[in-house]
Amino acid sequence: MIRVLLADDQTLVRNGFRALLDSEDDITVVGEAVDGEQAVELARETAPDIVLMDIRMPRLDGLAATARITAEPGLAGTRVVVLTTFELDEYVFGALRAGASGFLLKDIETSALLDAVRVVHDGEALLAPRVTRMLIEEFVRLDPAAPAPAAVPDRQLAALTQRERQVLALVGHGLSNAEIAERLVLSPLTAKTHVSRLFLKLGARDRAQLVVTAYETGLVTAER
Repeated sequence: MIRVLLADDQTLVRNGFRALLDSEDDITVVGEAVDGEQAVELARETAPDIVLMDIRMPRLDGLAATARITAEPGLAGTRVVVLTTFELDEYVFGALRAGASGFLLKDIETSALLDAVRVVHDGEALLAPRVTRMLIEEFVRLDPAAPAPAAVPDRQLAALTQRERQVLALVGHGLSNAEIAERLVLSPLTAKTHVSRLFLKLGARDRAQLVVTAYETGLVTAER
């Protein structure tokens, strides 16, 4: 059973998501939070598999709440998926850096929401990397104050082999493990092993965090 915590200050949004998720045999909603502070408290109490987190909420916003949840040692298995709209692109990079595993648009189709929840739970792609990259690129294009790659120490890459750097760059470009294997002429298992090693060496929680690192270290930029 996939256990989901909803965090949104709009009652109608929470009710809609709960009705949809609870209608599935393999998904259950374990709690509802009306603000970021309550989201953190309920996450500690219920240890959900997934938190669907709105960004704009009272008391504590979704970015700060995400950072607190992902920093909790006891919640290492909890993944936060940020609820956003195209009008809130400026928050995307900050949410990824706070530890979010990916994004959902609030007007997402019903089937896509259910698929996304299951994908995140399975730990496979943790939402489509291409979507994450598209949002990051739009953020970088619109916000000249976005963190520059030069501000990130090279030591993050020092522990990586040349092949691992290649794999990290391809993850940043949004390629799946199968696509990476094809591009580098590797077996799918070898590509998966390289990605798993990147998680360990870079301390990344999931694939979305690897995308952030690829941008921050300059391996991937919005221009290429």
